[in-house]
Amino acid sequence: MSFIDEIKARARKNIKTIVLPEGEDRRVLEAAATTIKEGNAKVVILGKEADIKELGKDLDLSAATVIDPTKSDKLDAYIDKLVELRAKKGMTPEAAREALTTDNTTFAVMMVKMGDADGVVSGACHSTANTLRPCLQILKTAPGVKSASAFFLMIVPDCAYGDDGVFVFADCGLNQNPDPEQLAEIAGLSAKSFTMLTGKEARVAMLSHSSKGSAKHDDVTKVTDATALAKEAYPDILIDGELQLDAAIVPEVGASKAKGSPVAGKANVLVFPDLDAGNIGYKLVQRLAKAEAYGPVMQGIAAPVNDLSRGCFAEDIVGVIAITAVQCANN
Repeated sequence: MSFIDEIKARARKNIKTIVLPEGEDRRVLEAAATTIKEGNAKVVILGKEADIKELGKDLDLSAATVIDPTKSDKLDAYIDKLVELRAKKGMTPEAAREALTTDNTTFAVMMVKMGDADGVVSGACHSTANTLRPCLQILKTAPGVKSASAFFLMIVPDCAYGDDGVFVFADCGLNQNPDPEQLAEIAGLSAKSFTMLTGKEARVAMLSHSSKGSAKHDDVTKVTDATALAKEAYPDILIDGELQLDAAIVPEVGASKAKGSPVAGKANVLVFPDLDAGNIGYKLVQRLAKAEAYGPVMQGIAAPVNDLSRGCFAEDIVGVIAITAVQCANN
């Protein structure tokens, strides 16, 4: 059984309701049909019912719940709640109605807020900002979390590194240039996400172009400061840095460049110093190593709302739906 099959099996043990706001995307409908067939989650698809039926006419979506936000019998209640939540930002009933009937992601997030669904998966044909804005405005961050962040669950075939090829890469989807405090929090959240999804102990490498002082630069200092903060904040998690990528995952290199490190050479959680590095890194591994890349999976939000790469395939969406369901069960 592959790792993602194990995630699906866990999702089937505690069925959750996941909203897919992008009913106009064929890949989303294919993923919904597969999710229903496999029994990984209950599925709600947002969009115009006639359009969804036409686009998915060869798919079995009979068990999906299809909702047109403009015709929902809960629209008025959602408008009232959105006005209440955003009153200090000047939200009016008219503006709330506009947001909920023209932006399906906002409607989906409000479903979660109101307890009508457990999680959201979006982003197949919309930007990350479009997915994240409403969830940060409506759901906000989880208690004790200062900043939400995003990771990719990477599954690399025929790979002896990480946890038999399983890694968490962070932050690869949200924070452009995190400061040391944010990097430290990303490390802690990513370690917890790894353990929640795999059941294994996280070993977190704070990545840099330097290993243990081999280079001097403000960018290196940021990572060393973040490492110190992370170790202080999360004393029960194995965290070390700064480490170059090879020192983080290759045992022989780790032993040479960071002797005695509890993480070097065996990291399974890779924390990148900025979004450029993280985004480039995950796409290199995905394309060159033919790895499965699931995400960006959000962490630190009060309820699971997960983004998709606009270049994703239907099977990627199926995986993210299952991951989201497992997050919901552990939220």
